[in-house]
Amino acid sequence: MSNNPLIGWEVDPANIRYIGHDLQRPECILAERDGSLWVADGRGGVMHIAHDGEQTLILQQGQEENTATSFEDRLVNTKGSLPNGLAFAENGDFLIANFGTDRVEVMKRSGETSVLVDNIDGKPIGKANFVTRDRKGRLWLTVTTTMIPWTEHVKCNSRDGYIALLDEKGIRIVADNLCGTNELRFDRNEEWLYVAETTSRNITRFRVRGDELVDREIFGPSNVGGFCDGIAFDAYGNLWSTLIMADRLIAITPDGELLTLLDLGGESDALAALDTAWEQGQVTPELMAACGSTECRWMASLTFGGADLKTVYLGSLQGQRIPYFKSPVAGLPLIYW
Repeated sequence: MSNNPLIGWEVDPANIRYIGHDLQRPECILAERDGSLWVADGRGGVMHIAHDGEQTLILQQGQEENTATSFEDRLVNTKGSLPNGLAFAENGDFLIANFGTDRVEVMKRSGETSVLVDNIDGKPIGKANFVTRDRKGRLWLTVTTTMIPWTEHVKCNSRDGYIALLDEKGIRIVADNLCGTNELRFDRNEEWLYVAETTSRNITRFRVRGDELVDREIFGPSNVGGFCDGIAFDAYGNLWSTLIMADRLIAITPDGELLTLLDLGGESDALAALDTAWEQGQVTPELMAACGSTECRWMASLTFGGADLKTVYLGSLQGQRIPYFKSPVAGLPLIYW
């Protein structure tokens, strides 16, 4: 392939626009053809933002609300509902990887919620991070860590993260020994499954062989320069990723070259201290909390939307609105598009 549209291109900050207001922990975003967005909400539900900006919060029924009063408290004490990764079920319901309740849930658009998975072989699944669906109707789940509290994981870079597969046979672990397992995406033909190993700062991919993941390898640099969080493919084959806490947006080309597309965090003493602590295996929640930009604090995900799939929306853990901008290349359509 030639003429990669991302080579030499960067987001012009002057062209960034915003949608939404008073959001809480808008970590994951789903876009629909009509221009509306569905956004994970830290109060325990999903916020619907219509194309005209009108907002409607749908809270999960029967769930304990997360009552943490500060971000630092919520970072460690993830009690109560804390929707993280979202996906559409085939019938339009929401599949929720809930980082607070440590389970995968199904929420109807009325808010009615049921538990899909809360254990594997009788053991709690741990910090459910992200869930997605493939063309065969199977669900793939990432679990960041099983350590309690989960922030112990970032102190030691524990490799207790994993990927689980849910199909007609039930749920089982299909890949383990992962470091801070985060978002995962399939390539166009669902031949490879890519996953962000946030705490080891790299993207790993597996070849999909039936219901097994094989031929594990790192895709692109062994260190992408920060804590990679959300990932998404564009139609050309570039894999975009957010770097949380650095608040940077990067892409890895099909050839494995790393491109910086947007840097909202810039250089700071706080970020330098965090990077040094990561190299020494001494990261703490306090060092993490000190980092972040004002425009999209703790940039956590990206979603392609708009009628032509060229509008990029950025999710975050501390932002109260959603930045968006135009891309020179369309996103790879997700399964529901």
